[in-house]
Amino acid sequence: MNNLICIPCLLTGGTEIQTLNLVQALVEGRHRVVTVCYFEHSSEMVERFKQAGSEVVLLNTKGKRIGGWKGVRFLYKGLRKVVRKEHPGVVHVQYMAPGAIPILLLRLLGVKQIIATTHTAADIYPNLRLVHFIQRHCVRAFICITKRAEQSFFGNSQLYDEQTALKKRNHFTIYNALPQHFANVSVPQRNYGQQITIGVVSRLEKIKGMDLVVPAFAQVIKKHPSVRLVVVGDGSLRAFMQQQAEALKCFEHIEWVGRQPQEALPNWYRRIDIVWMPSRSEGFGLTAIEAMACGCVMVASRIGGLPEVVPENEVGLLHEPESIENITLKTCSLIENPIFMRNLAGKAHDYVQRFSFKRYAELQNNLYSKISRQSL
Repeated sequence: MNNLICIPCLLTGGTEIQTLNLVQALVEGRHRVVTVCYFEHSSEMVERFKQAGSEVVLLNTKGKRIGGWKGVRFLYKGLRKVVRKEHPGVVHVQYMAPGAIPILLLRLLGVKQIIATTHTAADIYPNLRLVHFIQRHCVRAFICITKRAEQSFFGNSQLYDEQTALKKRNHFTIYNALPQHFANVSVPQRNYGQQITIGVVSRLEKIKGMDLVVPAFAQVIKKHPSVRLVVVGDGSLRAFMQQQAEALKCFEHIEWVGRQPQEALPNWYRRIDIVWMPSRSEGFGLTAIEAMACGCVMVASRIGGLPEVVPENEVGLLHEPESIENITLKTCSLIENPIFMRNLAGKAHDYVQRFSFKRYAELQNNLYSKISRQSL
């Protein structure tokens, strides 16, 4: 069966990595996959999708976003051309901005079997009426990536499994998957009585809470001067964060390594003891499961899907959103209790197996099989 995966951009974010997981899962299930990217793209990510077994169609080869009615016309013409050529059995739309417009256009083009996956919680949507309309009238399944996210959209939630019966319209949760190159990562033996390394692995943007990182770290090293910080990633806040570090006199304690290839991330996590995720919005938290697979202890914001992905006092700690003081408090409590930190790290590695790629692939292929057998 021909299947289209539609996504606004192919850059380097967590949504693209999860969409790559979807491609790999469907290819393993012997589906033919065509990925349609509307706007921005990087040659690196396009190549990764091709290597995973997907054909890639770039509607805008220049990789520029087109807004307004001109953008709607552009999307309609591009999607019409692909749909007429491929005659897809299922179209799986990644519900990012623009999210609803491609779905409405696909329905206008006669596509009936549409799946939408939203990669956030409802907090970034000012009005949920359009989301509810899309779920009730336009798609076969509206997938959320945590139960908390699904609850925020629809007021209730259920985990999808092989026994889930499909109705005409559905919404449920399928957890994101740990990328395959994290599946067999060896966990280093850490000596928590020696130097502790804190890390962030993130886009350096305000929505990820990156403006909170350096001030919190400066507070931590006042109590524990030997602690180091590793910043993996890049973004618009990098220069600002470096200015913060200079002003707070902690620059020499920080290693700035920039954006790293996905395959290199396990080695960076293995150097880190505590991973911070001070996000202001987080539908799931891919960094959290990657870090836990490598034996890191999480200190994450109590927001979005993170409390579901990082159960407090089981595999990590949660801090109050926006609170530099609470990040500092939770981190120092770990540093000062190495036995507790070791217990959390040991549990985290086992706990994260529930997000395995194998299970994710089984669920996605089961859903596609059910939808392909049912006609509207």
